[in-house]
Amino acid sequence: MATDAGDHEQQRRELEEIRRQFAEVGKRTGSAFEPASPDENRERSLALVAPTAPPDTRPAPPDEQPPSPDWPTRPRWQWLAAVALIFVFGIGLGYALRAGTNESPPPPSTARPPVSTQPQQPQAVPSVPEVCLETARRGDQMVHLFTINDRSRRLALALKAYTLASQACRKEASP
Repeated sequence: MATDAGDHEQQRRELEEIRRQFAEVGKRTGSAFEPASPDENRERSLALVAPTAPPDTRPAPPDEQPPSPDWPTRPRWQWLAAVALIFVFGIGLGYALRAGTNESPPPPSTARPPVSTQPQQPQAVPSVPEVCLETARRGDQMVHLFTINDRSRRLALALKAYTLASQACRKEASP
């Protein structure tokens, strides 16, 4: 930024020119802060209003085709009502079809089942060795320590106990 007198004089002239241009534009368009005279207001309102064609002679956009006489035009609310009615009908039909497939089974009969003459086979009841249950508990403890991100000596001891319990379970469960 120069500080000599010539630059200040040039800046002052440019500023005055800008102010003069703004004043001219303001005179042409009027001020939003000062009330306008009645004749000036009338001229401005006529200049700002765009000419419009009467509704009957309004030209159709070029991409729209005029409606054909065999296809009557309906208001939008009638089309919306028709779509809503079809939607509700579809929901009702879907509900009816779904209800038809979920029929409840018939009530149990009171007749006694036939008695078989063959002796019944004994049912094998699976049993789990106690060592295997201990293995599951040790595994749960390890998962807990991993989950809380505890990487201390407790995790190393839990891993060792789990490994030993797992080996004992494998030995006991194998035939």
